[in-house]
Amino acid sequence: MANFETVEVTTDILICGGGMAACGAAVEATYWANKNGLKVTLVDKAAMDRSGAVAMGLSAINHYVDINSGNNTCEDYVRYVRNDLMGITREDLVYDIARHVDSSVHLFEKWGLPIWLDAEGKYVHEGRWQLMINGESYKVVVAEAAKNALTTQGGEYFERVFITNPIMDGGRIAGAVGFSTREDKFYVFKAKAVLAAMGGAVHVFKPRSAGEGLGRAWYPPWNSGSSLYFTLIAGAEQTCQEVRFIPVRFKDAYGPVGAWFLLFKSRATNAFGGEYMVERKSELDNWGSYGKVKPIPANLRNYMGMLDEFEGKGPIYMRTEEAIQKIANELKDDPKAYKKKMKELEAEAWEDFLDMTISQAILWAGTNVQPEEKSSEIAAAEPYFIGSHSGASGAWVSGPKDLAPPEYFWGYEYMSTVKGLFCAGDASGASSHKFSSGSHAEGRAAGKSMVRFVLDNNTLPNVDAAQVAALKEKVLKPLDLFAAHGAYSSDPDINPEFMKPKMFMFRLQKLMDEYAAGVTAGFKTNKPKLDRALELLGWLKEDSEKLAAQDLHELMRCHENIQRMYQAEVHVRTMLFREETRWPGYYFRNDFPKIDEANWKVFVNATYKNGEWEMKKVPVLSIVD
Repeated sequence: MANFETVEVTTDILICGGGMAACGAAVEATYWANKNGLKVTLVDKAAMDRSGAVAMGLSAINHYVDINSGNNTCEDYVRYVRNDLMGITREDLVYDIARHVDSSVHLFEKWGLPIWLDAEGKYVHEGRWQLMINGESYKVVVAEAAKNALTTQGGEYFERVFITNPIMDGGRIAGAVGFSTREDKFYVFKAKAVLAAMGGAVHVFKPRSAGEGLGRAWYPPWNSGSSLYFTLIAGAEQTCQEVRFIPVRFKDAYGPVGAWFLLFKSRATNAFGGEYMVERKSELDNWGSYGKVKPIPANLRNYMGMLDEFEGKGPIYMRTEEAIQKIANELKDDPKAYKKKMKELEAEAWEDFLDMTISQAILWAGTNVQPEEKSSEIAAAEPYFIGSHSGASGAWVSGPKDLAPPEYFWGYEYMSTVKGLFCAGDASGASSHKFSSGSHAEGRAAGKSMVRFVLDNNTLPNVDAAQVAALKEKVLKPLDLFAAHGAYSSDPDINPEFMKPKMFMFRLQKLMDEYAAGVTAGFKTNKPKLDRALELLGWLKEDSEKLAAQDLHELMRCHENIQRMYQAEVHVRTMLFREETRWPGYYFRNDFPKIDEANWKVFVNATYKNGEWEMKKVPVLSIVD
């Protein structure tokens, strides 16, 4: 076996991840832990400053209820989320995050995040729930607060350590293992409570980008399904794993469209100038009450544009030049003011990308696009798995005692069905539209709940040395395979004894793309295709035992792709179990083409134990009229 030093770390509370949810948990957990003599440890695969979905930056905060103004209520936000997810949402969780999210945003501002202000000193809203920010250093600001909290209140944090597997003591979480991506070290973290906040998954499906753009995606390419794999293998019940998110973004570089629709009031049209949201309005009648709500659910907006593409009316364009001109024309009688406004709008258009998707600004520049003069293509991306944005996949967690129906509460807020294992951000399911600020707020709530759990269960679980030794052997096996067989061929990527992680990822992406409703399949599938996907996934799982790594970087890639494989399987199984089409525009089942409120207005939950899958329906219970 590869000669890695074993490093043991014992703590009370272990936070796995370094994104927004993990940072929120670190701030809140350390505060309460310090008051009670407890230790908090955070471990991050990357570096906290640029870790997670907000790594590159962000141009807007998408979740701010603005309760103090009296314009919105938590109930309003719950209705918005419920409608956008076509009725399938945990209202208790959405409500709980909504009532805390404003305080997270105010903390961001206190820590130094520039939020746009109007002439009266009020926040500039992009839409009803969104605030405009200068967010290129958004994550740096939030991470600094988390690191300060950890280092000044008796905690600690580890960076560049990739968590792979949970350590179990029967039905209770006992910690986690992982390895350094920089040194030959195997880490064993022992803890009384563990938070999974390691993000969602990208590159499960073949991306639209190819060649030099292979790693380009809307969601960060390093998010590989760590949260799903960790909680699934621990035995935690999963929910909404059929709900993948397909964002419509500026084509090829995934630039954001929100500011154009909400702030600039732009239109999207097909290549012939037709506005599909107007011309296809009658299509909304096919989707029950959800087609009549405002705003129209994101998946239905996607679907309307896809119908134009399917009928040969593409490409689809964002009419940027029209939107900018319309705003500027309000000052057309004042040439000086008009010129100034045009410069301001042009700057805002470019800044929207420079704050969060620099590649889109580069693409605009490289293709001579001036948004005030020319439209830009938009397109539906490949599917992603997230519990924080417009998706809902994640673990089934306990709600807050004062809000949750009895069926949704088992003692500690945001604890999964595994004792001591908590989830937040993309790791927790059925509470969509958290976004960055809501993920931070959810992390804070989970962090406080973890402290209470540890005070009630203040004994260190048993960590079996044999279990740890077996995990170490399993984690390092790809290095051992390459060491044993790497010399058998002149090309390390071609060998009869093993497979490299990139080839493995290509196989996974191809089968998911073609059989599980990816871009190539027009986001459509059926039972025979899903059955075939499971067959191919079964063979891929067998071959995962032959993954080989030449170095630490490839070792990380091996385990990332194993995580993606399990994300793929739970997705296919959950899609297969739900016999309806509820989210056209995210995926479409040709054999069950309609929404079925009578039989399928339920959560579909999955559990994986001892190599066997259990699928079940769980009622959707409402707490808001």
